[in-house]
Amino acid sequence: MNSKTWTRIIALALFAVLAISVRLAAQDNEPQSQPKHHHYQLIDLASFGGPETNFVTQGVAAQFLNNRGVVTGSADTSTPDPDTPNCLNPDCFISHAFKWQNGSLTDLGALPGVNSSFGSWITENGLVAGYSGNGEIDPLTGFPETRAVFWNHGRIADLGTFGGNESLANAVNSRGQVVGLSTNTVPDPFDFYGFGTQMHAFLWQSGVMRDLGTIGDGPDSIAYWVNESGQVAGFSYISSTPNPLTGVPPQHPFLWEKGTMHDLGTIGGTQVFQLNGLNERGQVIGSMTLADEDSQHVHPFLWDGKTLLNLGTLGGDFGEANWLNDAGEVVGHADTSIACPNGGGTIGHAFLWKNGAMQDLGTVPGIDPSTGLSAANSINSKTQIVGISNSCDNSVVDAFLWEKGSMVDLNTLVPPSSSLQLFNAVYISDRGEITGFGILPNGNVHTFLLIPCDESQGDSKCDEGGSRAAIAGGETNHRPNVEMPESVRTMLRQRSGARYRIPSLQSPGR
Repeated sequence: MNSKTWTRIIALALFAVLAISVRLAAQDNEPQSQPKHHHYQLIDLASFGGPETNFVTQGVAAQFLNNRGVVTGSADTSTPDPDTPNCLNPDCFISHAFKWQNGSLTDLGALPGVNSSFGSWITENGLVAGYSGNGEIDPLTGFPETRAVFWNHGRIADLGTFGGNESLANAVNSRGQVVGLSTNTVPDPFDFYGFGTQMHAFLWQSGVMRDLGTIGDGPDSIAYWVNESGQVAGFSYISSTPNPLTGVPPQHPFLWEKGTMHDLGTIGGTQVFQLNGLNERGQVIGSMTLADEDSQHVHPFLWDGKTLLNLGTLGGDFGEANWLNDAGEVVGHADTSIACPNGGGTIGHAFLWKNGAMQDLGTVPGIDPSTGLSAANSINSKTQIVGISNSCDNSVVDAFLWEKGSMVDLNTLVPPSSSLQLFNAVYISDRGEITGFGILPNGNVHTFLLIPCDESQGDSKCDEGGSRAAIAGGETNHRPNVEMPESVRTMLRQRSGARYRIPSLQSPGR
């Protein structure tokens, strides 16, 4: 299997292998003119004895946390991967899907054998979808095979394939409908993921995997999202004829419902870069090329139920939509017209799109918006937004919360006793709980859960001597820096420099 295969499978949100040099940009107590933000209880989700915990998704964000405070993801064990260096988990430890609830981290296990597994979605009633190694080597690729799996009340089910060797599950709804991709036995000259054969979107329910087909006579399709009414969103090749500008067939986003795959069209180009959201109203978000098919000219889009809308940018050429809520509010990141002063590309900022307008959310305090970047990963029903903000040289990387018109560094809202530095917030629930990634002084990355404090009643788990901002007394709270590997620098540079299509992302691992 070539290196492109696992970029989409693991890369975008598998930040657990990314050791980032982070400065806690702790600020003074918030000025009276600024809105008051909650402080948070910070929970380190730790691991099963190995160095890392992580989230895995086929997009930038996914539902790792439900509104009951239950989290899924993947955590390292202390067992080295027997398939090293061809590991499913980039750090080459066996990693298992987990469910965290009320202080308890439960190992969901993997398919029989010494295999890694990954939870990529959790529903409100606790169902989990993801994928697992099955202990076999794919004869077409020479790498370990993966199978779509589904956990129901702690029991794992292998969802199978369409006759091929590989499958992946991306999302599940509360009815137990699972969606993803599966290979068949038909040789694929375009080989989107490098599996060697065609892959088709599937909908699995009650033991039956349904092939959703493709648009037109396209060879491949992928399903990324399913909502509670059973609508499925993904994208598909629409023919087997390569576009002369790209060398591959055109791709369009689709919405599948009641047995029909609806082609959502295009905003000018024919290449889908990301397909990052589906809400309960059947609205879909992602990003696509424009008519020139230039990979540097990509815009976020929204299918509003009738039309595929080009959401534009903040003055530059590139943007991506990363999440939307049921009100149709969209967040992501988009380029401005400002170049990074160190020559690292164009500055991009987090945005909120609502009521037909794109709002620049800026950067965290301490990072100059004219020389810094940000990206929004998730938004909840209360228009609370979380993401990542960093300087152009990547010397400062902070997780942020945006609410009430103000962006704040989450590191300033947690107790000072934790050694975990929060560098990326990836999901926020309607209860205001936040999941993301933090880094320990030794360079290991763990997932975190932030629970808003009930400050009117007092909460001993949050008080612990005050927030980091208060303890810092207005001075920058420096913590030990950790060497940032080139894989991380590359990923961060891609947000401000050369961009990529889905199968061309660079990642550690395969």
